[in-house]
Amino acid sequence: MIQIKILPFNPFQCNCYVLWDETKEAIIVDPSFSSEQEYQVIARLLQSEGLTLKGVYNTHCHFDHCFGAPFLKEHHQMDYAAHKDGIQFTENAAKQAAVYGMQIAEILPPQIFIDEGESIKFGNSELEILNTPGHADGSLCFVSHSDKFVITGDVLFRESIGRTDLPTGDLDVLLASINNKLFQLPGDFVVYPGHGPQSSIAHEQANNPFLHFGEVH
Repeated sequence: MIQIKILPFNPFQCNCYVLWDETKEAIIVDPSFSSEQEYQVIARLLQSEGLTLKGVYNTHCHFDHCFGAPFLKEHHQMDYAAHKDGIQFTENAAKQAAVYGMQIAEILPPQIFIDEGESIKFGNSELEILNTPGHADGSLCFVSHSDKFVITGDVLFRESIGRTDLPTGDLDVLLASINNKLFQLPGDFVVYPGHGPQSSIAHEQANNPFLHFGEVH
């Protein structure tokens, strides 16, 4: 059974997920920690739970989800995996951050590429990868069918959806991703988003003001 620790980091309170199972093999999804102090929260969790970090995966490559890449490289000699279409966002990260009045160091690009049709494996566990563009090119969601959850990044939030006014954002594409991929999952699947509290597929189908079986309110 997969255990999940949710850790909101950086000024955008971006959810970083640490997942592990009974084997104590662990992965990180969206390494959003943006300082040594925030990284140490991760380090203490890995140590206290006796976890071995086996991989790092990004739902997409907007800078607020990638801050932790240098710390993982320094402390674990580990690269992160993402869809190849996300590289453009790491190349333009400084310009993106400047829009929010932030000055940031270079964001490391992903060195490992993943896509739909593949899966993430750690210990006795496996996550299916879904290609879900619309918020940003290269957006992915990660599904555990055995533990009934999906990590949605900035595609789907509790009673909201990802913004589509950033480069490569497209509302029609985003709605198609949600309806044709995420809403095909059973209603009791937990939704773990990139920001904010968790939800469920059934709750979003019934209550999301941006979505109602494919129709925009």
